[in-house]
Amino acid sequence: MATGIVYTDLDGTMVGPRGSFWHTAERTPTASPATALLELHRAGVPLVLVSGRTHDQLVEAARIFGADGSIAELGSLVSWAGGRQTHLLTGDLPAEHIGRTPMAVMAEQGVVDALVAANAGRLEWHEPWHVTHSADALLRGRVGPAAVDAWLAGQGWGWLTCKDNGAIPATSRMTLAPEALPPRVYHLMPRGISKGAAIAWDLARRGLSPADAVAIGDSVSDLEMAPAVGRLWVTANGAAVPGMAELLTAVPNATVTEEPMGSGWAQAVLASL
Repeated sequence: MATGIVYTDLDGTMVGPRGSFWHTAERTPTASPATALLELHRAGVPLVLVSGRTHDQLVEAARIFGADGSIAELGSLVSWAGGRQTHLLTGDLPAEHIGRTPMAVMAEQGVVDALVAANAGRLEWHEPWHVTHSADALLRGRVGPAAVDAWLAGQGWGWLTCKDNGAIPATSRMTLAPEALPPRVYHLMPRGISKGAAIAWDLARRGLSPADAVAIGDSVSDLEMAPAVGRLWVTANGAAVPGMAELLTAVPNATVTEEPMGSGWAQAVLASL
């Protein structure tokens, strides 16, 4: 069956170093991702951006890449019609808080401040990109997500979970301790929210089935897209991350690209047409 829609992660997948669509993982100029994107549009296959970035960031990126919609904040906010239509997924947010954003609830209860204090030097806000999130708290550092989840449960916040969204370069703006470098990005969010759950919701809205869809990603959180689509492509840079090979053995519909980042993304797109 021909691919009916492509869902793609952005950073480390569709775009490479410093968010460039025009450079390989080695920062060599390339047109291969643009060529693949052009062929995707010529084939009339919709593209949906799925990322940890905010809604506003993805709306702008969607305009540039000609995407048909986006899923922001790691599966929290689905949008279409140029960003004018949205649907917020709140997962396991406690019933007494229905109608509020998860971030508002976390702020009221002091969740992030307590978590950062418990991991001093190893965790901090991912400034300045954290400020406009509505469903998840965007953090950076180096912690064990399972250990964080256990701590959350012990504090009475078991409805929340910590998700690893991949590595980022260390910069001078960070105040992390040496043992927290190189840092990773984490999303603190309600359980039950995932890129896969958001894709499933969006496919139902479109009247499509998982067999119609392909997803492309690079991080552990991207593996959650697999149950919602017919095939998941993982770019070579993501597959090379320690521990990823073992995780991939449990994802039967996953295929690893030959090249990393944008070059691998181009391979996945062209193979899906």
